[in-house]
Amino acid sequence: MELRQLEHFVTVADERHFTRAAELLHISQSGLSASIRALEIELGTSLFIRSTRRVELTAAGQALLADALRTLASAAAAQNAVAAVRGLMRGRLTVGAEPCLGSVDLPAELARFRTANQGVEVRLRQLGSVELIEGVASGTTDVALVVVTGDTPPGVRLHRLSSQKMVVLCHPDHPVAALAEADLETLRTEPLIGFQAGWGAHMLARRAFAAAGFEYRAAMEVNDVHPLLELVGYNLGVAIVPTSFALKRPDDLIAVPLPATVPEWAVAVAVADEPSPAASAFLEQLLEDVAAAAAALEPVDAVGSAA
Repeated sequence: MELRQLEHFVTVADERHFTRAAELLHISQSGLSASIRALEIELGTSLFIRSTRRVELTAAGQALLADALRTLASAAAAQNAVAAVRGLMRGRLTVGAEPCLGSVDLPAELARFRTANQGVEVRLRQLGSVELIEGVASGTTDVALVVVTGDTPPGVRLHRLSSQKMVVLCHPDHPVAALAEADLETLRTEPLIGFQAGWGAHMLARRAFAAAGFEYRAAMEVNDVHPLLELVGYNLGVAIVPTSFALKRPDDLIAVPLPATVPEWAVAVAVADEPSPAASAFLEQLLEDVAAAAAALEPVDAVGSAA
């Protein structure tokens, strides 16, 4: 059994698709299939249930996955440690992010990091915050930009970047638009437009509803802010979102405050307790840039500036 085979296995398990996995690994699909078959022959069992649309792990595949991840993480840590002694930054950095967080210019940050660390392969995954934090815990993701949705799993540290209030977004003709504050008792009877389970806004809304003794259930679910804004714009329902989402359509939609008991939208960087050198460097870059941006927004003392 070779590390290369384990990497192939983990990538297919992660993508649930041979073609996408082959593209990520930069090998042919036939070469990837042959590598997986050789691993299955060596282990004496099938690792995947293959269909025309999707690939699923067998029980044996699920058992192998956790150990494969640990083995690859240990091998990568050893390689990175040797490279660090030599003054080099190498390896792979897998960054995860929930879209439209608003606190970080992620493309610019990735470009800056790759320019400064050309020996590091940079990958990006866009998923919901819950899955991303689980990825950091399992070692499949090195750094994740997420919404703080609840308890943090063991082995993961969160560095908070920003926070903002949640609001109810609605059409100007909707009855909720006339309220000074929208309580959850009122919202429970309204058609709700929200994000899929595991995404930040979904998890915060569910927490707020559960604390009030209600069940949160969205009539329409999306995985991007733009279709959500369109659905609200057609007055098909209301959405519980962070204030920054409402600012994308200030002339067309109304943002109504929520009670103070509703959790805030807090954005954070998630990393492992013992991050790789590449993850540590990217985290340091992010925190420096966020701090610099915040300092630039602070008001300048009039007396001091005149001196």
